Amino acid sequence: MHATGAELSRSYYEHVVQPLVRRRWPALPQAAARLGSGSDVLGLDDGMSRDHDWGLRLNLLVPAEMVADVDAHLAERLPEEYQGHPTRFATTWDPSVRHRVQVETARDLAVSRLGLDPTHDLAVDDWLSLTGQAVLEVTAGEVFADDAAELHGIRKRLEWYPDDVWRYVVATDWARLAQELPFVGRTAERGDDLGSRVVAARLIGVTLHLGHLLERRWPPYAKWLGTSFGRLPRAAAALEPLQQALSAPDWRERESGLVDALRTLNAVQDAAGLPVADDPVEPFWDRPYRGVREEVVALLEASVTDPVVRALPRGVGSAEQWSNSVDVLGDPRRRRPR
Repeated sequence: MHATGAELSRSYYEHVVQPLVRRRWPALPQAAARLGSGSDVLGLDDGMSRDHDWGLRLNLLVPAEMVADVDAHLAERLPEEYQGHPTRFATTWDPSVRHRVQVETARDLAVSRLGLDPTHDLAVDDWLSLTGQAVLEVTAGEVFADDAAELHGIRKRLEWYPDDVWRYVVATDWARLAQELPFVGRTAERGDDLGSRVVAARLIGVTLHLGHLLERRWPPYAKWLGTSFGRLPRAAAALEPLQQALSAPDWRERESGLVDALRTLNAVQDAAGLPVADDPVEPFWDRPYRGVREEVVALLEASVTDPVVRALPRGVGSAEQWSNSVDVLGDPRRRRPR
């Protein structure tokens, strides 16, 4: 069985990189981890993960004045391979063949992923510019050393949203569900079964996102969203009705699966200590479809006390709620105010 990417990175650091650095600078404070992009950061890599951008990768975080010297020292002294894996290789974002020990400061690593400086208090707009994947690229990977605890401080600050921002983004997902749930039936009854399936699939994506929010877990990007949802302690109970909704041949079954999932998440929300309606779903006017109760969103909005958050528009939310563009979500510069 192959060692995981994180296991290889740890071994590479402990047996190769750390000795090289310690021999040259015995007292140098450093942190080492496997952070950034890659399925191995999330602990979800397998054999297929090695068909591109694969090799020994590591984040080595040192004081700013030492970055260039440490990087040059490793470029000169690292072996060509370790445990049969290359230490120098090209990637899809950098065609040069070079070592992939990313030497930088903890702050610079975080800023490159988040688009903001998490060593200071974050404003409401800062929190809303974050995506779950961006935060996970700083907080999800394994840490092998952290002498100065700066990395720990950054990860601690990013554990979760402030309480009122959390309530706002939860309300946003319910508002998004309310906007389109009745269309699952309406489109199909007008002869557009494909349209009904498209709407249902989009709402399932919102529901997966909502489940992560209710469990206070940062959601990964689309490739791993369902896998991550299935591992949530309580929200994962909604997985079966969501799968039924996605595969249902009839719009009524499709809608029923979604409704069952939303009722399950309503119970998870109650257990999380957030306000809930007795039933999040109600008939949609006199039509034979169901929608989300206005009360669900209104109760969450009323529980917010921060005036800055209270002034935010309903249903807009965070960057990953108002856009599904990979170019926007993947580039922090495009998620930040100009």
